[in-house]
Amino acid sequence: MFTKRRLYLDNAAGVAGNPSSPHTEGRTARELLERAREKVARLLEVKADDIIFTSGATESNALAILGTVRAALKLREGQATHVLYLPSSHASIVENMALLREEGMTVEPLPMSDGRVDTERLMTMLTNDTVLVSMDAVCGETGVVWNTREVASVLEKFRTSKAVQVSVEAARPIPHAFTVLPVLHVDASQAPQTEKVTRSHFGADLLTFDISKISPERGLGVLVAHRTIPMEPLYRGGGQERGMRPGSESPVLAEAFAEALIEAVAGREEFVHEAQAQRASLRARIAADIPEAVITEGKEQAANILNISLPGRDTDYLVAVLDEAGIAVSTKSACETDSEEGSRAVYALTKDTERAKSTLRVSWGKRTHARDLERFVEVLKKSIPLA
Repeated sequence: MFTKRRLYLDNAAGVAGNPSSPHTEGRTARELLERAREKVARLLEVKADDIIFTSGATESNALAILGTVRAALKLREGQATHVLYLPSSHASIVENMALLREEGMTVEPLPMSDGRVDTERLMTMLTNDTVLVSMDAVCGETGVVWNTREVASVLEKFRTSKAVQVSVEAARPIPHAFTVLPVLHVDASQAPQTEKVTRSHFGADLLTFDISKISPERGLGVLVAHRTIPMEPLYRGGGQERGMRPGSESPVLAEAFAEALIEAVAGREEFVHEAQAQRASLRARIAADIPEAVITEGKEQAANILNISLPGRDTDYLVAVLDEAGIAVSTKSACETDSEEGSRAVYALTKDTERAKSTLRVSWGKRTHARDLERFVEVLKKSIPLA
């Protein structure tokens, strides 16, 4: 007679139950993973099958960009391929655009004006070879909120005219199982605390999120992608995540992301209201106490990010001084701290090298109090003569 005590002898598949395994532990892990997927899908107002779990936003962005463009290249049988991107975006977008350029694709920056994508100029740049437009929703360095829905509207108009043209040429309708290119990819990693998170809000075909931007956890990202969008996996090795992202999933991290996203969505309006007041107060204090500071921002702005330039000052040193005082800020995105070129995002917006080389990024969350930001200004004011 079998004992009722469970004996786990499948450590080779994972010490806590692999979601791909058929036994009880595996099925339990799979149920947790799929519940998390459904929770995320409901919040984003997409189908659960649209959710692809990855290791983070960097991988999600790479899959969205490289996977889509390489699939398009196959479908188009090697025809010329054209891609557009926002040059102030995160390095995981910009560097993958450089990679595509090395692979022979035509890659161009999106036209910008006053912290917006210039949609009139964009319409003139689109061609029958354009397969992808990639941009972020909220700039992680400057807090600029980009006009993704306006870009989506331009692409929809172009796709509609393109679909009619292709249908006439082929004397048959475009198959429903295929999305007419170009598609819009939006990196929404910085958005959940201050923006709605539904796909329709961004107008995106492909949408990226990251657990580390809404939770202390690390190591999980999401790519929202409908099956009708042609994509190639970045590598092979298993059938997980629709075959688009091989490798054992983490049900625990997926559940943590779902819960953190639920909390962010539920508390967004209250946080934005408080953060807007904090940002206005911080901006006024800096203008009064540090008149040499220059603030970089756009037409629309995230409530919890303020980018300051101090031309002629060594802001790397200021970061160290502030750190000694117990205050953590940065000069630019953590993924580009080794760069000596300054803030790429600030330069893309201002074309001012001095401003780009002397930035401080201040960003905060729901546990930050007004007195914390006041303390930052006081310490910064005292520290500037040293820089």
